Amino acid sequence: MSRAEARPLPTGLPAWNFESDSTLIQVLAKNAAAFGQKPAMREKDLGIWQQITWQELLDTVIAAAAGLDALGFGPGKAMLVLGDNGPRLYMGMLAAGALGGYPMPVYPDATPDELRHFAQELPLHVAFADDQEQVDKVLDLRDSGSTIVNVLFDDPRGVASYKAPGLQSWDALVAAGHARLKAEPSLRQALIDRARPDDPAVFVHSSGTTGKPKGVVLTHRNLLSGVRNAFQGRAFDFEEDILAYLPMAWVGDFAMTIGAGIALRFTINVPERSETVLHDLREIAPTWYLAAPRSWDNMLTTIQVRMADSTPLKKWIYELFMNASLASERRKLEGGEPTAREKLLRPLGEWLVFGPIKDQFGLTRLRHAFTGGEAIGEDTFVFYRALGVKLRQLYGQTESSAYTAMQDVEEVRLHTVGRHLPGVEIRISDAGEILVRSGSIFGGYHEQPDATREALEDGWLHTGDAGYLEPDGQLVVLGRLSEVVHTAKGERYIPNYIENRLKFSPYVKDVAVLGKGRDELAAIVCIDKEPVGHWAEMRGISYMSYADLSQKPEVIELVTQAVQRVNGTLPEPLKLRHFVSLHKEFDADDGEITRTRKLRRNVVEERYAPIIDAIYGGQSSVTMKARITYETGEVGVTERHLTVQKV
Repeated sequence: MSRAEARPLPTGLPAWNFESDSTLIQVLAKNAAAFGQKPAMREKDLGIWQQITWQELLDTVIAAAAGLDALGFGPGKAMLVLGDNGPRLYMGMLAAGALGGYPMPVYPDATPDELRHFAQELPLHVAFADDQEQVDKVLDLRDSGSTIVNVLFDDPRGVASYKAPGLQSWDALVAAGHARLKAEPSLRQALIDRARPDDPAVFVHSSGTTGKPKGVVLTHRNLLSGVRNAFQGRAFDFEEDILAYLPMAWVGDFAMTIGAGIALRFTINVPERSETVLHDLREIAPTWYLAAPRSWDNMLTTIQVRMADSTPLKKWIYELFMNASLASERRKLEGGEPTAREKLLRPLGEWLVFGPIKDQFGLTRLRHAFTGGEAIGEDTFVFYRALGVKLRQLYGQTESSAYTAMQDVEEVRLHTVGRHLPGVEIRISDAGEILVRSGSIFGGYHEQPDATREALEDGWLHTGDAGYLEPDGQLVVLGRLSEVVHTAKGERYIPNYIENRLKFSPYVKDVAVLGKGRDELAAIVCIDKEPVGHWAEMRGISYMSYADLSQKPEVIELVTQAVQRVNGTLPEPLKLRHFVSLHKEFDADDGEITRTRKLRRNVVEERYAPIIDAIYGGQSSVTMKARITYETGEVGVTERHLTVQKV
């Protein structure tokens, strides 16, 4: 689909869904007026799905806004939001946005140092915590000097007996708001209309790969513009069923769950707990689903493990139909047509193999399936397409409200992310950087004028990504422009490009490619414990821990094979010559990766300097001491003897 063929805005449907000159709360109010008794949210509580209608959602959000307003919350003030996905946390953010304040969701496992950094960015007036663990974090933050006055909590277990000043339950806040609305009849509409389109809708953060995360304020206009662009690009339809499981601190969750969810009247299903996501996914069978490549990989690994444990007959049937479908899908991706045999096998394969697998994982109703954040492995991508899940790549940034480019369902290429969405312009700078312009682009980093000037120029967002446009407009993303480096011999490469291809292996979780200013390339590899552990158990290889498993000769040989496969796709000067299988995973708490699992290269290279010195010093092994940060905040040290493997 070319962008000239972009989907027209629907006729015969309410126009407010695509008015960027509006606010989320105003769209919500119009939804409630026209579709009040239809489901807006569903939450699983004690094993039972509880429904919230559009009218109930609006009434609760407005009552919460009235309660927050009475507490003095408003423009210029921020609400810190901590916890796993929950309807009341979403409502709290909507209420804060309705008052012109800053809803600031953070990752539930954020460290005290990260919270202190966020608290310094702007006045935190209110914190909304999911449970006792998050309340304790907020109270510690307040004791350390934060400006937080009021602390709200959702789950009362363990908190009801607390005597901290300003602490109250979400239910108490909403009840106070309802009482105020009853006493002041004109307040309801005033609250619906208070926020303006260019007021903040959410305060999120950049990934922070090169330093502290930068504050990104997205307005109601930004988010609604992004939704309009994505709808016209056929990313989703009205009234999708979605699973709200992505971290609330990630822009993708707010843009899809709240932005698109309200504008297009999705049914937003919230899992009971993060541990029950896969079970809830099967129950819901969503029509729209976005997951990172690692999540798609994990699901594929589970399917493969189950098939490996099945009977010989079932394995034979699975391989017969799956191999035929994989061959057909690869042929289509190369521009060909399925053979007569493949066409004949497909309906029977759907009945015997593909349909049951999709049913087991909640993929039976899936119309729109997406992956984003980083490159996805070719085998994984082709597998889901062969299964009948029309997986597509989505490309965007926090600064562009998540939506920039997308593959069309019937026009996918393994090396591109598709074409720019309607309403989005893309060009490539002389330096090879991807530049983007759209109504969904943010106005600048919060109180960081220098960073803003670097990111925005004449309305164009400098994404920091290197890439190019193919003749027909398909966008190819190579990696971060700042990571374009050279070897000592002048060979140009992007480490992230090689790292992503190594992570295509189900046995590799994280990688740091080395070689800047060196004669040759090498890597530090973190295995993925679950699939590697299963692989080891199937072969009778015993182990006691991650560290022990990572150094088994058989596991090092397994990683060697993955490295050799990637080397086969690289030019001779850029082949990896050595690697070390690390005795621990890269950890966000240790600052080695961001909360979205992006590598902090400078931290890794500094922390693992002895490994790097051993690799380039010609050693066959190295003893490594590593710092580990525990959940309590305490820091420990581990020591391990590591093998330097030559490829």
